[in-house]
Amino acid sequence: MKHFHSFVVAAIIISLATSNANAQLNMPRGSQQASVGQTVGITKMQIDYSRPSVNGREIWGNLVPYGMNNLGFGTAKESPWRAGADENTTFYTSTDVMVEGKPLKAGTYGLHMIINENDKATIIFSNNSNAWGSFFYKPEEDALRVDVTTKKHSHVEQLTYEFLDVTPNSATVVLNWAEKQIPFKVGVDVNKTVLSDIRSNLQNQPGFNRQTWEQAATFVLNNGGDYKEAEGWIDNAIGGQFYSQKTFNNLAIKAQLQKKQGNNKGYETTMAEAMGMATENQLNTLGYQMMNAKDYENALKYFKQAIVLNPKSANAYDSLGEYYVTVGDKENAIKNFKKSLSMNPPANVKANSEKYLKQLGAM
Repeated sequence: MKHFHSFVVAAIIISLATSNANAQLNMPRGSQQASVGQTVGITKMQIDYSRPSVNGREIWGNLVPYGMNNLGFGTAKESPWRAGADENTTFYTSTDVMVEGKPLKAGTYGLHMIINENDKATIIFSNNSNAWGSFFYKPEEDALRVDVTTKKHSHVEQLTYEFLDVTPNSATVVLNWAEKQIPFKVGVDVNKTVLSDIRSNLQNQPGFNRQTWEQAATFVLNNGGDYKEAEGWIDNAIGGQFYSQKTFNNLAIKAQLQKKQGNNKGYETTMAEAMGMATENQLNTLGYQMMNAKDYENALKYFKQAIVLNPKSANAYDSLGEYYVTVGDKENAIKNFKKSLSMNPPANVKANSEKYLKQLGAM
């Protein structure tokens, strides 16, 4: 166990006394305050901290002693480093997360660190986020501890937190100071988090909007989840008491959810009803979706129905030509691209038909 020298303790006490004396005044600080944030999925994270400078000092093992230490002030007999300067460094997360694979509940935490000589460190998330530094640290207030490996880093004069390696479901928090980097990875179960938020919103004001139920069901359709629950959501959009409206869009969503559940008969019935309400563009879009899903039978059905709705649409014939290219029917592909070009198509449609005809050796 290490002890601060008496002049250091005196400086701490003077700093605290000065701070208390000036508590009502907005005064500049030696260690500037800073905040850094990152959103992963819909999870908002933020670190609030103060930024001391190296200023020619030896940081690791000296200004920041290794291990737990008696700081000579406060009630804690052993304290970690406050991971910054002045008040608690704090870590906020709007939803539950995983830190280095361990669960941490949504909330604001005091962030502390134990720095060791062997390139190892322990990150501490304390339920007490309102203390000044770690002079009153209590191990029983820990919400989570994780061990990490520190890294060498090019010199950073002012202590800096960053969110690096951001992915759709994680980010790595790093503290850089002097020649050391201290990282910890934060993971988010995005689907679980979004679905929990959806369920909450559907019980409140957004739940009185048809589009909200459609958006919720579409999220599950595209990202996975409880398809039966999502079908119930889209049924509320189609037949809810106050906000219902049967549209091509919500019928198509319902049909695809039925297919995900293996209800092929329901899928065919619902899609037949949706097609009766569809526009050319909607059918065209649906055709490409089916083609991408390799459901070529239904893709052909939707592309042909688009032509039935608008037999003078050059774009509809161009899309049908692309379908025939995909399934390897060269003769019908050429036929439909030439039909499209004969109808004085818009420039983008013309360019697409000509491109395919050249590829097929028909121009």
